[in-house]
This record gives sequence, structure tokens and C-alpha cells, in this order.
Amino acid sequence: MIDIYRPKNPNVSVIMATYNRAGYLERSISSFINQTYKDCELIIVDDGSEDHTYEIVNNFMSAHSNIRYLKHTNRKLSLSKNAGIKAAAGTYIAFLDSDDEYKPDYLEKRVEFMKANKDIDLIEGGAIIIGDPYVKDKYDLTKRIHLSECLIGPTFFGKAEIFTSLDGFDKNIFYSEDSFFWEKAEKVIQVKKFDHPGYIYYRDTPGSICNSI
Repeated sequence: MIDIYRPKNPNVSVIMATYNRAGYLERSISSFINQTYKDCELIIVDDGSEDHTYEIVNNFMSAHSNIRYLKHTNRKLSLSKNAGIKAAAGTYIAFLDSDDEYKPDYLEKRVEFMKANKDIDLIEGGAIIIGDPYVKDKYDLTKRIHLSECLIGPTFFGKAEIFTSLDGFDKNIFYSEDSFFWEKAEKVIQVKKFDHPGYIYYRDTPGSICNSI
């Protein structure tokens, strides 16, 4: 694969998969721009939005050279995340849902941790829950469990090479694809919980997968 950004690759690639979230993008993209850690890029993967997502993103791209935009027809979340992984130029990969936001030191704290713990490949945690803290159990959709018992995929932060070596997220899974990835990953790489709060997770967004499954 040709490395088109070398030698100016960002250290962190943040992947934002989105679908008809124009009303929330200002908040989420602004939280990326306001990061204290600046050696990063944002890759927005538009999963076939039919609203004015592009207009909002284009305004940000006009002012910020470290934002990129990809679009395909509606293929669902796992494939969109994988498209972002394939496009990433960073050493590390992070995620940001298009209806959530980062606290300003989110990326900085995670980069510091990974540099200090070079044996760790993937970390998860640090979500601040806004709204309903219960979601459906992936093993029994008739039951609801507290998010403290769950892996929260948008908080995954890891070495880019492990996402590609593990073939990304399973495109056949449409709910809790992140937990299935973690379960696959922890069998072959070093994973760790990282609870420094910094990811603001809005649970009451209409039409979200967790609320509509």
C-alpha cells in the first residue's frame, strides 16, 4: 500500500462513522478540533446520509486540513468503521461516534498511556454516560444490562496494525460488533481497561443502534 502522507503522517487517526447525524456533527467534530493533542486526523465515513451532512463536514474541512471525508451507500456501521481503518494514516486508531464528543484531553491521555505501556496494544474505557445507562444484552435482547458491564466500542484506542491484522469489525454483526472484536483481540494481543474519563457518550439520541435494536 502506498503511504501517501509520509513523512507527515498523523500519530492518531480518529474514525467517525456517521449516518444522518447532521444535527450533532457540529458538537462532535468541534470536540475533535478542540483536542489538546494535535498530531491527529479525523476520518469521517458517511454511510449514505440523506441529510446535509456533507455541507457541515465541508465547512470544517475548509478550515482544517486534518479532516477527511469518505462516502459510500448505506453499508452499516461495521463496514464504515473498516473503511476508516483502511484509510487511516496514523500509528494509533481511535473512534468518535458522530453524536458523541471528546473532552479536550481525551487523545492526549491515551497517547501518553500507550507510550508509557508499549506492551499494550488496545485499551477501552473512560466513558461518561449521558442519559439511560442500560442497553440490551447482546446474548439476550429481552434483557437490559448496565453499561458498566459492557465494552463501549467508541472508547477503543489501539495500535493501527492490530485493527488491520485482525481484519477489523465483523460486517455480519449489526449490534455490539465492538465487543465481538474485543473478544477476538484479547485472545491474541495485550488489552487493558483505561478508565480516565474523557469520552462523553450520549445515550438518548433518536435512531441510535442501541435504542432501535
